Amino acid sequence: MKNMIKLVAVVAFVLTAMGVSAQVKLGHIETQKLIQAMPEMAAARKTMETKQAEIEKELTTMQEQFKIKLDEYSKNGKTMSDVIRASKEQELQELQQRIQSFQQIAMDNLEKTQAELMQPIMDKALNAIKAVGKENGFTYIFDMSQGGILYNAANTEDVLPLVKKKLGLQ
Repeated sequence: MKNMIKLVAVVAFVLTAMGVSAQVKLGHIETQKLIQAMPEMAAARKTMETKQAEIEKELTTMQEQFKIKLDEYSKNGKTMSDVIRASKEQELQELQQRIQSFQQIAMDNLEKTQAELMQPIMDKALNAIKAVGKENGFTYIFDMSQGGILYNAANTEDVLPLVKKKLGLQ
């Protein structure tokens, strides 16, 4: 945020110092609103929900297996021989480690999948914003959803409707 303020201040200073007579046209957009309106986002969300459901189902199955084995061990542990008890304890530890490993791998996989799904959406949105900026002569377009803008003057233009139109969204 501090870097954004510094950048705006430096740009304003340089333009003033150079005596630029050209009109500076400023625009703003909330990229989160744009991305949420894109149909690709709904498809990505559905893909993520499906993956999460698959992972949760597998995790539940693993946890149920662990619970069954733990209950069996708790019920019969005192009557087992030392060798069998040690074997059952090792089996429980290994199953618990497999569950933890599965959870970590699943989280990493979900993060990777989300990044892979979001990158083309972000690229498409950014390319549309750039195209609208060029087509409409904007000097700068600021992203209001990032929280870096502390003041929004009345003479800036919200480019969200133009970008939505560019992408064929309503």
